[in-house]
Amino acid sequence: MKYTLNFKEFGEYAVLIEWPSEINESILDEILKFQQQAGQHFKNKNFEYIPSYTTLTIIDVSKQLKASELKHILQSLVIEDSGQYKVQRNLWKIPVCYDASFAPDMDLLCDEKKLTPAQIIKQHTEATYTIYCMGFLPGFMYLGGLPEALHFRRKSTPRLSVMPGSVGIGGNQTGIYPQESPGGWNLIGNCPVKLFNINNMPPCFVKVGDKVKFYEISRPEYDIIDIKVQTGIYEPEKEVWND
Repeated sequence: MKYTLNFKEFGEYAVLIEWPSEINESILDEILKFQQQAGQHFKNKNFEYIPSYTTLTIIDVSKQLKASELKHILQSLVIEDSGQYKVQRNLWKIPVCYDASFAPDMDLLCDEKKLTPAQIIKQHTEATYTIYCMGFLPGFMYLGGLPEALHFRRKSTPRLSVMPGSVGIGGNQTGIYPQESPGGWNLIGNCPVKLFNINNMPPCFVKVGDKVKFYEISRPEYDIIDIKVQTGIYEPEKEVWND
């Protein structure tokens, strides 16, 4: 391992593993490789793995290993060579409609950033994002890689209701609200694709470590994709990501 890890018992049957508190691709890559390594070691057991920016939580769902024993096993894995593990990631191409009806905060960003809507859209769609965390809502992606020119403070007073599919900017991140919820990010568009569907397996087709690239669609194109999504015939576009 390149980094020094900190292992903590996290309840009766779980362990929290901490990497240095900084957000970068190198740490995320090591987290995902260690997850794969642990998965191979415990391949016949019912474990849950929750990767995030700088942590990996490992839970023995079957409750056979106490946290102290699980911690000892995981610490022993650190000394093994993890170079054999390669994380397979996908690049997902996700449509976004930036029509004014979906972008109540676009004018605010334009005024503050001294940019036109077209310039904001161009920068937002040219970037390639990394999924560092899933959370807050089922299917909510915390995406790193937002161009610095688009960094913008969260709202001091969150909206009580944000439309499903809303694409927002909060601080140095961007993301999509998969369900209706309160939210304090600045909304600049909407995505017709459902990121979380309880009837699918897995319910969320993206995962931590995957890449995301947005592309602009018109309102008529949005309506067509929305119909395909509602009828279950829409397939998200993806390709294998090679570092």
